[in-house]
Amino acid sequence: MQLATVSTSLQKLIDEARRAHHVPGASLAVLRDGRIAAAASGVLNLDTGVDATSDSLFQIGSITKVWTATVVMGLVDDGVVELDAPLRRYIPQFAVGDDSVRDRVTIRHLLTHSSGIDGDNFSDTGRGDDALEKYVATCAALAQVHPVGATMSYCNTGFTLLGRVIELVTGQVWDAAIRERLFDRLALTHTATLPEDVLRFRAAIGHISPAGELVTAPMWGLPRTAGPAGAICSTASEVVRFAQLHLEGGSLDGEQLLEPGTVAAMQEPQVGIPSGGVGTSGSDWGLGWELFEWSGRKVIGHDGGTIGQAAFLRAVPDAGVAIALLTNGGNVLGMFRDVFEPLLAETAGIALPGELVPPETPLPVDASAYVGVYEREGASIRVEPHGEGIVAIQTTTGLGAEMMPEPFELPLHRLRADDDLFLTEHPAAPGSCLPVRFVTLEDGSRVLHLGGRATPRVG
Repeated sequence: MQLATVSTSLQKLIDEARRAHHVPGASLAVLRDGRIAAAASGVLNLDTGVDATSDSLFQIGSITKVWTATVVMGLVDDGVVELDAPLRRYIPQFAVGDDSVRDRVTIRHLLTHSSGIDGDNFSDTGRGDDALEKYVATCAALAQVHPVGATMSYCNTGFTLLGRVIELVTGQVWDAAIRERLFDRLALTHTATLPEDVLRFRAAIGHISPAGELVTAPMWGLPRTAGPAGAICSTASEVVRFAQLHLEGGSLDGEQLLEPGTVAAMQEPQVGIPSGGVGTSGSDWGLGWELFEWSGRKVIGHDGGTIGQAAFLRAVPDAGVAIALLTNGGNVLGMFRDVFEPLLAETAGIALPGELVPPETPLPVDASAYVGVYEREGASIRVEPHGEGIVAIQTTTGLGAEMMPEPFELPLHRLRADDDLFLTEHPAAPGSCLPVRFVTLEDGSRVLHLGGRATPRVG
């Protein structure tokens, strides 16, 4: 394994971007021409002042999902998992609130976020090796946010269930299986899933700003049940090393970890993202990967967000380039743009799409077509008339309620007159906008699609 080299140009870039966006600490790595360059900046913890270094561990959050998907697809290559087999073949105890759903959900549905299972079940079933086994029972009352396969809705729940599939077919807990099948085989020495392993290294804590000033987050990590969906801790260098596996046909250092056809299949569109394809948002989901089309070329990637930490990975297959940025608070989306825009241009000749902005002249909105209450695990959203337009008032529930206890308003600005696509300011990044789309599904049900999640109208 080739070690990362320190880059003075990356150092200048990350220092300036981190300071400009009030990010306490950050780690950056770039894979280009088979070589990895890295830099780090700031501190891991505002309370202790420990410096961030390129070998410090950050939480990569949901980028973990691509790693879990990689293990699943390796098991597909081994012939012990079938993509279109029902989940209950592997987890006979699996059930959700709708009995008609449980036999129809497949492995592919989970990998592509298209099962319709409410995706933010973060039930904590303890720290034991039986955490994922116990988690299955907590899904029994989950509602559907859309019919199976009707669209996509980002689904943490599904990846925890995939982690349980890995356990059942390998006979190992997810943490051991992913370590043996990925970390060890890729020679990743600074990548871990359990806090007791992370503590061997310098590690970042997240920072939040509930009163406008950055403070350390009230807790370090997610429940163990969230492991397969978002618990890997790593360095930016080792994240791009993982991406390199997918850029080189599943083979690194002479070892074939995935079949080339499997790698290609993971990067092919499986389901469209209703609110995607505008600005920097992905247009489709593959098997684990989020897919983008920038400058007419394919970009693959994934973001991750935990408690006050955020991570970004983008790779350009036709250029052999991968970029990872790991952060621990502040205006992370502003930093993402300031870092990725010049690096993508320099290394791959790709222009990062511009910021989304509402039309200068507000477009007319028939509020009656959108008003109502939309709910799922983790969020209750009330859409109301607001002047000549509409506003969404969101209340955070569940795991995130402590960090965002008060309801917040999301003014919705119609982007085009001929469809139901709107923009709203990102609640955590003033000046940045998110796409929002209201979708009527084939069965007539109505969902609000925001942040990759479908939230069904319930009233």
